[in-house]
Amino acid sequence: MGRAEERKARQRGGRRAAPKRRRSSGAAAGTGGKGRIRRLFTWKKILGSFFGLCLLGMGAFIVLYMVIDIPEGNPEAELQSNVYKYSDGSIMTRTGDRNREIVDLAKVPKEVQRTFVAAENKTFYKDAGVDLKGTARGVLNTLSGKGAQGGSTITQQYVKNYYLSQEQTVSRKLKELVISLKLDREKSKDYILAGYINTSYYGRGAYGVQAAAQAYYRVDAEDLTVEQGAYLAALLQAPNQYDWAIASDTGKKLVQQRWNYVLDNMVEQKWLDQGERRGMTFPEPEQPKTAAGMGGQIGYLVDEANHSLKQRLVAQGVAEDMEQAKALVDLGGYTITLNVDKKKQEALEKAVKAKLTSKLDPDKRAVDADVQAGAASVDPKTGAVLAMYGGVDYVKHFTNNATRDDYQPASTFKPLILAAAVDQDAETQDGVPITAGTMYDGTSERPVMDGDREVGFAPPNEDDVDYGDITVQEAMNKSVNSVFAQMGIDVGMSEVIETAGELGMDTEGVDAVPAQTLGSMGASPLEMAGVYATLDNHGKKVTPQIVKSVEHKDRTIEFPDPIGEQVIGREAADTVTSVLTGVVDDGTARTSVRDNPLRDGQQVAGKTGTSDNNKSAWFTGFTPDLVTSVGLFGEDPKTHAQVPMYKAGGVDYRVNGGGFPAEIWAAYTFGVMDEVTEFDLETKQGAAVKPSKSPTAPEPPTQSPTREETTEAPPTSKDPTTEAPPSNDPTTEEPSESPSQSPSNSPSTEPPPTGGESTEPENPLFPNGDREER
Repeated sequence: MGRAEERKARQRGGRRAAPKRRRSSGAAAGTGGKGRIRRLFTWKKILGSFFGLCLLGMGAFIVLYMVIDIPEGNPEAELQSNVYKYSDGSIMTRTGDRNREIVDLAKVPKEVQRTFVAAENKTFYKDAGVDLKGTARGVLNTLSGKGAQGGSTITQQYVKNYYLSQEQTVSRKLKELVISLKLDREKSKDYILAGYINTSYYGRGAYGVQAAAQAYYRVDAEDLTVEQGAYLAALLQAPNQYDWAIASDTGKKLVQQRWNYVLDNMVEQKWLDQGERRGMTFPEPEQPKTAAGMGGQIGYLVDEANHSLKQRLVAQGVAEDMEQAKALVDLGGYTITLNVDKKKQEALEKAVKAKLTSKLDPDKRAVDADVQAGAASVDPKTGAVLAMYGGVDYVKHFTNNATRDDYQPASTFKPLILAAAVDQDAETQDGVPITAGTMYDGTSERPVMDGDREVGFAPPNEDDVDYGDITVQEAMNKSVNSVFAQMGIDVGMSEVIETAGELGMDTEGVDAVPAQTLGSMGASPLEMAGVYATLDNHGKKVTPQIVKSVEHKDRTIEFPDPIGEQVIGREAADTVTSVLTGVVDDGTARTSVRDNPLRDGQQVAGKTGTSDNNKSAWFTGFTPDLVTSVGLFGEDPKTHAQVPMYKAGGVDYRVNGGGFPAEIWAAYTFGVMDEVTEFDLETKQGAAVKPSKSPTAPEPPTQSPTREETTEAPPTSKDPTTEAPPSNDPTTEEPSESPSQSPSNSPSTEPPPTGGESTEPENPLFPNGDREER
């Protein structure tokens, strides 16, 4: 091969080798691409981008911080119950949609406060209100769908409970963070801790530490021990799982571990001494207790307490009217302690059941379904309402029979006439001072005289009995209508009504007419208990008060002193008390009260009453330390109209004040008596008026219609021993089941009755009581 050919061959070979050079050129190009990436993502640029993002995030956070304000609190988190307590502090019931009672942190022992800090956030007193690491973890978990995670501070948990919601979203988490930071700057740690323990849920339907303390340990938050506080703090992690009453074995083990964790943290923080810690044992909580409702007597007590509270809210200017006051009470947050004595309340309920309701059988006697009982018991020295009976059951009979004032008090009004007479130094028509020994004409249907003028009122005595000349004491014992009708005119009806008002009766709109001497206006057992308490308190006004105290975190509620000024002279009040001892010892209440085996020598004063057509029957009586008024009312359960109670409970005929009411009174009063006491009376007659004997008739059993006072019309004849009454008159008809206990139609076999009251005469033309009532 020549040189020329060799050269061509090399040239051809060079061209064939060209692809190799291209591959080399491609590799070089690749190396240049990596360089460009390195040049694009340098460490400086990465760090710059990171710091840029941080700055952007910080800017965004600053914007959020400026935009997001601390919102109004969640109304749901402020819902509270009203708590009602007996006078000894024990819980009566709670009302409201949420079992929560917000308490000031100062009422929670410091050591108990720290149990919550030890359980949830040891750095609480030092941190800025947030846990950035925990919050970031929560946000990431939320984004990744892993759900809620722990790690929030007490401040954040409070913000979530009170200001936000329980939803798990990034926006909610960011709001929680911002609000927590702001709240920590604006509020004290104590404020935040108080909000946290008052809004948290502890299980058993209890919201807040006070409700939890009651639910688990039956104590108030201020009485919690460190051990108990540590258990409540442990509960917050898993309330239902850790409730000792329903926890599984695993749950019990876990809560004990959590309890130990709380106490060990307290030792670590030097909030608890190590030696004290070693001596602590796990405080097993009480079994869950069914929440008391409004059934039985509780509803009546709660309603009356609320009524009293609303009146005070208006009186203090907190509310403009009762409607606004009701709205404030319904908001909750009140702890209302009643004056009601738990033992006396139970005793009164038992007395009504034993002496009345257990004897009522509507299936056997339709009239038994019409009988309603009401009672109120008052301390005459303090005015405290110690017990109240409102009806068979609040959820069955809503009207409170202890406070209703639509029935006549009948002859229980007569002592007020005597009180006015003695206090006013009144005289008879003949100018004789009226005292217990003053003689009056006890003739039935005697026209009442105002000087030489008849006033147009001539009330009959029970069964139209004529007593002739009779002392005021005897007239009170036998409840002689004609005597007290005349006494009312002698004193002056305006003065009588005025005295009744001063003693405590609601006399607004009451006409000062002679018929009022027979107790024809309306009154309630609570009202009459207050009147007689004023007499028992030697004439110093007693206004029954059911509320002992009220506590609320936002306002102070003050109640006036139940004991007021002297409204009648002591001698007048004591004279009436003295005379009323005769009603018990020698009058219409002797069988039920005087001869009661539980009396044990106790001095007692009181008065019976039976109203028009036997629609109500009363006994209001007192000892030096206790005044109780018991009323029975005839009420149609469907129409709620007032109806007679004849033969109710199996009595021979009429339900009298000396029967069921006096029996209830005696069973209750003598049952709760701590000691035998005597009245301290200042009268011109000594310690008490001596019992008298009727000159006209023997003393009969209490429940006989001819032996007790009544408002029913007597026979048309003024001489019951010579003329039989009409057989169709319900007041004189002889019941077939017990002739010896009922009015006799035979003057030769029945002695003259001892008489009694008649608060309103019945028209002989309508013997069944079908007439207009005056």
